[in-house]
Amino acid sequence: MGCAPSIHVSQSGVIYCRDSDESNSPHQTTTISQGASTLHGLFVKSDAADSIPAVLAYQSRQQPPCSGPRRRESRAPRCCGIEAETQTSSSSLKQASATEVQIGPMRLTQDPVQVLLIFAKEDNQSDGFWWACDRAGYRCNIARTPESALECFLDKHQEIIVIDHRNSRYFDAEDICRSIRATKPSEHTVILAVVPRTSADQEETSVLPLLNAGFDRQFMENSSITACYNELIQIEHGEVRSQFKLRACNAVFTALEHCQEAIEITSEDHIIQYVNPAFEQMMGYHKGELIGKELTELPKSDKNRADLSDSINACIKKGKEWQGVYYARRKSGDSIQQHVKITPVIGQGGKIRHFVSLKRLRCTNENNKQLCKSHRDENYSGDNSQSESHSFKCKNRRKDSIDVKSTTSQSSDAPSVQTRRYSSMARIHSMTIEAPITKVINIINAAQENSPITVAEALDRVLEILRTTELYSPQLGTKDEDPHTSDLVGGLMTDGLRRLSGNEYACSKNLNLSHSHLSVPNTINDVPPCIAQLLDNEESWDFNIFELEAVTNKRPLVYLGLKVFGRFGVPEFLNCSEATLRAWLQVIEANYHSSNAYHNSTHAADVLHATAFFLGKERVKGSLDHLDEVAALIAATIHDVDHPGRTNSFLCNAGSELAVLYNDTAVLESHHTALAFQLTAKDSKCNIFKNIDRNRYRTLRQAIIDMVLATEMTKHFEHVNKFVNSINKPMASEETGSHNEGSDCECTANMKNFPDNQTLIKRMMIKCADVANPCRPLELCIEWAGRISEEYFAQTDEEKRQGLPVVMPVFDRNTCSIPKSQISFIDYFITDMFDAWDAFAHLPVLMQHLANNYKHWKMLDELKCKSLRLPSENNN
Repeated sequence: MGCAPSIHVSQSGVIYCRDSDESNSPHQTTTISQGASTLHGLFVKSDAADSIPAVLAYQSRQQPPCSGPRRRESRAPRCCGIEAETQTSSSSLKQASATEVQIGPMRLTQDPVQVLLIFAKEDNQSDGFWWACDRAGYRCNIARTPESALECFLDKHQEIIVIDHRNSRYFDAEDICRSIRATKPSEHTVILAVVPRTSADQEETSVLPLLNAGFDRQFMENSSITACYNELIQIEHGEVRSQFKLRACNAVFTALEHCQEAIEITSEDHIIQYVNPAFEQMMGYHKGELIGKELTELPKSDKNRADLSDSINACIKKGKEWQGVYYARRKSGDSIQQHVKITPVIGQGGKIRHFVSLKRLRCTNENNKQLCKSHRDENYSGDNSQSESHSFKCKNRRKDSIDVKSTTSQSSDAPSVQTRRYSSMARIHSMTIEAPITKVINIINAAQENSPITVAEALDRVLEILRTTELYSPQLGTKDEDPHTSDLVGGLMTDGLRRLSGNEYACSKNLNLSHSHLSVPNTINDVPPCIAQLLDNEESWDFNIFELEAVTNKRPLVYLGLKVFGRFGVPEFLNCSEATLRAWLQVIEANYHSSNAYHNSTHAADVLHATAFFLGKERVKGSLDHLDEVAALIAATIHDVDHPGRTNSFLCNAGSELAVLYNDTAVLESHHTALAFQLTAKDSKCNIFKNIDRNRYRTLRQAIIDMVLATEMTKHFEHVNKFVNSINKPMASEETGSHNEGSDCECTANMKNFPDNQTLIKRMMIKCADVANPCRPLELCIEWAGRISEEYFAQTDEEKRQGLPVVMPVFDRNTCSIPKSQISFIDYFITDMFDAWDAFAHLPVLMQHLANNYKHWKMLDELKCKSLRLPSENNN
C-alpha cells in the first residue's frame, strides 16, 4: 500500500505534489510549506494561500489517533490547483446509509446529511467539526470565503451550515448568514454560529442578534470532537429531521394542486387557509379572493335547509366527520349541489385546528351537468377514456349492493388471498339470512338514486333511524330441515320453555376468592421456561391453547392474561400495578369451573387470545381507541366467569335463581358481568379500576357490559345484520365507487368518529372470538368440538334425570353425530358472520382453516361417521 502524497506550495505560490515514501504510518499528512515555515492541515497564513482552493470537499477520512496533534491526510489536488479533495478510506461513506422517516402515513428515505463548514482559517474548532462529520457519516464541505461558501451552498444545498462567528477579522459571519438566507434553498437549512467562549465573570450575550441575522442556534466554542458530534447529531434528529418532513409536504401539496376534487382547508375558526385549483374552478373564485376570509363572508345558497349549517358545525366541532349534500353559491351567483365530506384535523395542543373539506359536484340538475361537462372537457379534452373513468363523472355512490365477482374477474391475476377476501365480500350481499329491515334499506337506497334532493335528504334521515334502532332481528324460517340445526337454534337462540316441574337448578353462588394452588409468578418475566416458551408464540393465530392448559395445570388465563394485557398497555391505561392485575386475573380464573368440559378458563383464555389477535389487525386497530382495546380484553377475560356448563334455556326451564333474578333474559351473560364487577370491587388488592376517574370507569364499564351481553345468542343475527348493513355495505359501496371512477380505493370514514360503528365492531369482534373454534387449526377445532359436545351431552343427561324439557334432543351421547352438529353450526351461525368479519378485518388464515375444517366434517358425515375422527385415526 503506497504512502499518501505530499502537497508543496513554493514561494511563488505554485502548488505541486509528489509521493512521499518517508513513512509507513497509516496516518499521512498534507504538508503545505512556504519558505522556512511548515504548517500542517488545509489552511496556511501566507500569500500563497490564494492558490489553495477556497472549497475543500470531505468524502471519507480516517480519524487520527486520540493522542498527539490531529493531522489531515490528503491526496494530491487536481490539476492547476482548481479543486482539492481529501480522502483516505471509504469506511464513513459505507456507514452513511439512508434513514427511514415516517410522516403520517407517508414513508420517506432521507439521504446522509450534508454539512458546510465556513471557517476563514483552520484551527482546532474546524478540525473538531470536520472529524465529527466523519464520525456521524455526514458529507462535509469546507469554505474559506463568503463567495465560495455561497457558491458551494447553491450547488450542494447542505442541510447544516456551521459559520465561524468568533471574530470579524476575516469575514462578517452575519453578512454571510444573511446572504445565504436570501436564497430559496436556505428555507430548509439549519445555520449554526460558533461563538467564543465567555469567561466565568462575563455575562452571556443574547442570542437575538444571531436569530435576527438568520442563525438558528449558537454553539459555544468547544473543539472536542464529541461535543461537535453531539451538537450535529442533535440538529439532525431535531431541526434537520423536521425540515426534511416539511419538504416532503411539497409532494402532498403537489398532489392537492393536481387533484381533480375540490379541496378547501380552513382553521378552527373557519378562516380559509387553502383551496386547490379544482376548488377555484368549481366555485369561480381565485384563491387570492378566498384565502384569509371567513366562510361566513362568502355568499350562501338559500336552497339548504335553515338548520343545516348549525348541524354541520355541531358535528365537526365534536371531532366527528360530516358527509352529506350541500348547496353552494358560485361567484357568478349560481347554486350548485355538492357531495361534501368535512374532516376535523387535530393539531397543536391536541385540539381541532383545521377542517378539510372535499367537495364533488352532484350532477342532478342542468347547471351541475354543464359544470361537470366543462370540468371533463378542460381536464380531459384529449382523452375520452380517462374522462369516462374520472371522479368528476359524478356517479351517485349510493349502491344497494356490489357485484364483487365482476370486480375480481377484472383482476384475475390478483393473489388468491385477495380473491378469497373479495369472495367473502360477495357473499355478504347474497346472505340467505336477510332480515326484513335489510330489504327495506336496499329499497330506500335504490329509491335515492334519482330522487330530488329534498326526498333524498328525507330518506337519509329514515336510513339513519333504521340503522340505529333495534330492527335487525331476522325472520327465522325453515332454512334447514335438519334436526341438528333446529335443535341448535332452539337451544341457543331462545330462553327456553316454561318450567314443567318443581325441580330447580341453582348456579353456584360461592364466590371462590381463593388462589389456585399453582405457583403464580411475581412478574411476567418470572414464568417457568416451559410456559415462557409457549407464550413466545401467543401472537400467532395457530397458538396452541391446550399446550398452555397442560403446563399450567388447567389455569392458563393468568399467564396468557399477563402477557396480552402487558402487550396492549392495560396496566398503564388503568394506572394499576402488575401485582393488582395478577391478583385480579387469579380471582377471575378461580371462578371459572375447571370441571366444565368446555366453559372453563381455557375457553376464556382462547377467547382472550382471539380478541388480541383481532385487535392487531390494521383496520380493527385503526377503528378503535385504547379504551376500546382495554374493554375488549377485559370483556374476553370475564365473558363466561362462573359458567355452570348449562345453557340459558336450561336455567330458564329449571327455574334457577339466576333465571328468576334476570327475568329469563340474557341470564348467564348478565351474571358473568355482574359477578366480575363484584369480584373486582370486593378486594382492593385485585381492584384494577380503583385508580381511574369516575367518567372513564363508567365508559369502560358500559363497553365491557355491552360486549359480554353481545355474546348472548338470541340476538346473534341482529348483531350480524347491523354490522353488515352499517359497516360492510357502506364500505364496499365506497370501494366499488372509487374503483369504477378510476381512482385509488378510498379509505372508509374514520370509525373513531362514529361511536355507534365502534360499538358494532366491538360486538362483532367478541362474538367471533367466542365461537372461533371452527376457524382454528384442525386439531384444535376437533378438540373444541369434542369438549362442547360433551358439555351438551351432560346437559341432556341432566334434563332427562330431572324431567326437564330436553332443549337439544340431538345431543344424546348415544345417537348424536358430532360432524352433523358441527356442519349445522357452521352453516347457520359461523359462515355468514365470519364472511362479514373477514371482509372488514381481512383474515385469510382463519377463512382457510374454516374451509379445511368444514371439509373434514363433511367427509366424516358422508362416511356416516358420528365421531370426531375416522375409526382408523382414533386407533392411531
